[in-house]
Formats: sequence, structure tokens, C-alpha cells
Amino acid sequence: MKTARLAAPLLLLLAACPRLDPMWDQPKVKAYKASKHYPDGLAMRTPPAGTVPHRAPIEPAVATGRGPDGRPLPVSPVAVTAELLARGRARFDVNCAACHGVLGDGESQVALNMSLRKPPSLHQFRELADGFIYQVISEGFGLMPSYAGQLSVQDRWAVVAYVRALQLSQYATVEQVPPEARERLQKEGR
Repeated sequence: MKTARLAAPLLLLLAACPRLDPMWDQPKVKAYKASKHYPDGLAMRTPPAGTVPHRAPIEPAVATGRGPDGRPLPVSPVAVTAELLARGRARFDVNCAACHGVLGDGESQVALNMSLRKPPSLHQFRELADGFIYQVISEGFGLMPSYAGQLSVQDRWAVVAYVRALQLSQYATVEQVPPEARERLQKEGR
């Protein structure tokens, strides 16, 4: 019993001692810190020639949605293809439609139950730059959280492309429909 009484204060004393871990005192260099180990004084080293990167570097405009001037890119830097739109639709349906609705109009079951503030219709943002929409997906806005953890850079641009397609689909005029599709619509009576 006496040993237990002595052990408790001793354990508290040992736990309070800073840096008993020898890893703290080992010789090392820390990123972005000065180093006496190299003649140029820099801790971070240039990779050796021929080093293969873990993944291809992403252009800053593609990664951030901003141009060199820091403003949102007016148009997506990613080429819009049928495959990109299909990927955008799939990612939109999983991540965005629950709140913004399948048409992007802000009408969904989740939106009906949001008492603080309902998600906006994405159609009211037709005049905003593509880069701004990308930034909202990446960083969040208002009550909407960031989706950077759920969507890769390419997927975020795919969602931007799909949002633009939704906006176009809801506000397109008959004159904007390609002639062959216009004929088919007229035959169906739409």
C-alpha cells in the first residue's frame, strides 16, 4: 500500500517532466527552418535530379480557381467533355443534390427541413465566375461546409461544369437547342 502511495506522485512528477522522449533531442532539420548542416543554411533540399514526383503538379489556377491576379477565373480551366459532365452529375447527385435539389433549384427534402437558412437555388448564380463556384465548393460558404475532403480537384471542376449545364438547361431558349434536338422536341409536343 505504501508503494502505491509513493508511485502515484512519482508518476505525476515524471509525466510533468518535459521532453523525456529522446526523439525530441535527436539531431534533425525541420522544414522551413535554418540549418547549420548545409552550407547554404537551408533545411529543405532540392530533390535530386531524375526524382519522380508522387503525383503531377497541379497548376495554381486549376487548384485554387483563381487567376494570377487573385480573382476567380471567369471560365473553367478544365475542358468540358461528355465524360466530365457525367462525372460532375454523379458527384453532384451524391454531394450536392440532397440540399440544392436534383435540378439545383434549392428544392429538396433536406432544404424543406432546414429552419435556419435554406440552400439557395444555384440558378441565381449564373453571372458568377466559374472560379467562384469552384471556391465555394472548395472552401465552403455560409452554412455550406467545404467539400474539398470529399471531392478531388477534378471532381470539383466537374461539378462546376454540371452546375453550368443545369443552369443552361433551366434557362435555355428554343433557339439555343440544336436543330435535330429541336425537331425531336417538336414531334414530342414539348
